[in-house]
Amino acid sequence: MKHFPPDSRQAVYPATAAFLLTAAVLGHLQYRLDFPILLAERFLPGAGWLQVVLMAIYAGWLTGKLLDPARAPLWRLRIWGLFSLVFFGQLLLGLAGIEELLMTGKLHLPVPALIMAGPLYRGADFFMPTLFLATVVLVGPAWCSYLCYIGAWEGWSARRVKKPRPLPSWRAPVRWLLLLLVAATALSLRLLAVPWLSALLAAALFGLVGVAIMLLVSRRNGMMSHCIGYCPMGLLADLLGKISPFRLRIAAGCSNCKLCSKACRYQAMTPADLERGRPGLSCTLCGDCLAGCPQTLIHYRFLGLTPENARRLFLTLVISLHSIFLAVARI
Repeated sequence: MKHFPPDSRQAVYPATAAFLLTAAVLGHLQYRLDFPILLAERFLPGAGWLQVVLMAIYAGWLTGKLLDPARAPLWRLRIWGLFSLVFFGQLLLGLAGIEELLMTGKLHLPVPALIMAGPLYRGADFFMPTLFLATVVLVGPAWCSYLCYIGAWEGWSARRVKKPRPLPSWRAPVRWLLLLLVAATALSLRLLAVPWLSALLAAALFGLVGVAIMLLVSRRNGMMSHCIGYCPMGLLADLLGKISPFRLRIAAGCSNCKLCSKACRYQAMTPADLERGRPGLSCTLCGDCLAGCPQTLIHYRFLGLTPENARRLFLTLVISLHSIFLAVARI
């Protein structure tokens, strides 16, 4: 069996839901906050409402595009790359002197590990961990495959290899070790009253090693090596993602053709995973494996919903989050 794109009747409900959800959240932020969080409002008072409408239209249109499983992997990389481009573009232009592009003027390094390590070092400012946790509750570990501002770099690097090669077995314990090491280092720097500049240099070094892994290792083996072997937030997203009811499951009748393993860049479709009928811990719910399964046996699950409705609900939520984050992607 092959995947077929949804007709317009199947797409209208999730697209409309994404439109309304994005408009409601951004409209609430535009109306309630004392400072102009939307970019258009910063340059022209009142224009924030126009941006609310445009971002809602974008969310509805994009949800319709991703409903086709065969085209969803490419569209996911495109929008992920767009988010990263906007995020870092605003940072660079803000540093160049356009202060309206910066949210607070209090800069922090855009290293995912600092979502956890930063508050541990400072003992304050838990907004980003709270936002991360809220995202994980809504869409599970999909933060890593849709919303991470730096992960798109690795996504495009890994895509250069047609058939990904698995990472060695010691990846899993090293991943746990790095998570504990980053947390312990941040707390130790705080307890020892290490100056912020020294802590900043340590964070920058950690981030540069991660970028090197993305651009060098992932580019050669086709796996999201940084995400599933180095980034502590990736492991936290996988673990805390169990809070979310969203799951991927492999239905009975799998012929073990391993085409889904070829499509998965997170090493979550190993032979052992296929035998169990569910992806491994490193699964980020990206959904690329759906297009790789010739028997269409891989499905999203959410409580009592049908697989089709579970996927529509997931896409509605994750695309709405993407659109909202894109609209407020300031440092």
